[in-house]
Amino acid sequence: MRWIVWIVAGLALLALVIAIVGAMLPKAHSASQTARIALPPDALYALLSDVSQYQAWRSDVKSLQRLADRDGKPAWIEDVGGMKIPLHFERMERPSLLVARIDGADLAFGGTWTYRIAPAPGGSDLTITEDGEVYNVIFRFMGRFVFGYHATMDTFIKNLQAKAAAR
Repeated sequence: MRWIVWIVAGLALLALVIAIVGAMLPKAHSASQTARIALPPDALYALLSDVSQYQAWRSDVKSLQRLADRDGKPAWIEDVGGMKIPLHFERMERPSLLVARIDGADLAFGGTWTYRIAPAPGGSDLTITEDGEVYNVIFRFMGRFVFGYHATMDTFIKNLQAKAAAR
């Protein structure tokens, strides 16, 4: 019986340490990654801007609900890992720039993904920059020390490269 108390106390202490460390981390972060995609810039821009097709090539998107456009630009809700994330494009400059913003004020995180597309031999260089904020201290700790800031970008780029190779 005593060992159960020790286990519970140890787990509570661990949660407290995670929360304290998370609270000490900065709320804002920036992470960037560049990858070569075997599509010319215009085709890559078209693929990235066609959000209604995301579920067809992004393995992490379980469902996608298209919303009414905002200021003439796509808006949608992605179900990723059991979380429904509302997004919209706030900037669209064909064929070189897209900026997507998370719309959820009630989420544990927010921010933008900026997609910069440049011509390159054999296709395009795509640079994704995440300028994010993590409001929940537990998520902040997990994002920094468990998942890393590049995990979502890695999955996105892997799926994008597979889609480009299949075309």
